[in-house]
Amino acid sequence: MSANPIYKRVLLKASGEALMGSQGFGIDVAVADRIASDIAEARALGVEVGVVVGGGNIFRGVAVASKGGDRVTGDHMGMLATVINALALATSLRKLDIDTVVLSAIAMPEICESFSQRATLHHLSQGRVVIFAGGTGNPFFTTDSAAALRAAEIGAEAIFKGTQVDGIYSADPKKYPDATRFDRLTHGEVLERGLAVMDIAAVALARENAIPIVVFSIHEKGGFAQILTGGGRGTIVSDN
Repeated sequence: MSANPIYKRVLLKASGEALMGSQGFGIDVAVADRIASDIAEARALGVEVGVVVGGGNIFRGVAVASKGGDRVTGDHMGMLATVINALALATSLRKLDIDTVVLSAIAMPEICESFSQRATLHHLSQGRVVIFAGGTGNPFFTTDSAAALRAAEIGAEAIFKGTQVDGIYSADPKKYPDATRFDRLTHGEVLERGLAVMDIAAVALARENAIPIVVFSIHEKGGFAQILTGGGRGTIVSDN
């Protein structure tokens, strides 16, 4: 494993569920602190990091729609959940003296700055970690799609998707122990096989912009930095 990172600028997608830890709901501060320490390791390597965090540990918009409610309102509630998670992760990063800014797709100036590509590129150039909150700011789009969109907007060299397992499998390895694990796939193979990595729109957007997706376990302490330097365990989705 080289001490030099393979990528100079990356987008980390962390699910809201990852922040729950072993709890059934909400944010486990110890888990947020550990994810923050992994991001701090990446910054110590000189890697510029943007982060998109989901909101499933607090609220899912589709839950409202499934019970006959309005999907748009439900998605707005889900976007607010991502803001709560972004603020929590930012707090954990600042405890480590990592200069961090939260940019929201929905304007809420009393709480955080609003997203713009120009502001993001400025913050990254100043060495700050940028956490993107509020998804894309639009209903009917997941935070996976937000990750692919922000990655394209900031010129990220890869999207790092932190999941519950150490890569992409042919089926859920927790339910099917004999599921096949993949080391490499193309974006097209992920779409054709219907592999549940990121939603279709996110994978298609990443493919269109030639952005590799690296799927790894967000629960593996130090795993983020290991993969950034050519080690670790994960699955790379790339057409190259």
